[in-house]
Amino acid sequence: MDWRRFWRHVAMTPATARRAFPDTTMDSIARAIAEGERHHRGEVCFVVEAELTTAQLWRGLSARDRAREVFALHGVWNTEDNNGVLIYVLLAEHRVEIVADRGIDAHVGAGDWQAIVDTIDQHFREDHFEAGALAGVNAVSALVARYFPDSAEGRNQIPDRPIMM
Repeated sequence: MDWRRFWRHVAMTPATARRAFPDTTMDSIARAIAEGERHHRGEVCFVVEAELTTAQLWRGLSARDRAREVFALHGVWNTEDNNGVLIYVLLAEHRVEIVADRGIDAHVGAGDWQAIVDTIDQHFREDHFEAGALAGVNAVSALVARYFPDSAEGRNQIPDRPIMM
């Protein structure tokens, strides 16, 4: 077990996560997701997880693997056009992961996703969590709109409200 990693997770609390992502920030993220989805047929899901459990840490679960689990858990893969995108934030590790379903991932290269993660990270390093989240949501929406433009159906398949775990 990586003890430094373990103690970062122990030190992270739900209260700390709420200070980084208060209700006003979560509301802003929800509005940005809703606005972005007016311009494309994709679905964007934003999840903040404060810390992993001791059991998850003990088995060496990476932030990337946890993001994949959350992607499945919240049904981001279950969109009509396979164009759901998860933006996952693991606060204890200051990690951001983007997991995209196969429909959108077939069009977008790893470098494009990484550029969005880097933009979010840049804001987060300066404790500008709302600005980073909004920049990420807007960039993801722009990519999805390029390949899955709005069809005027207006069907929301995943709630726009960000999730705090």
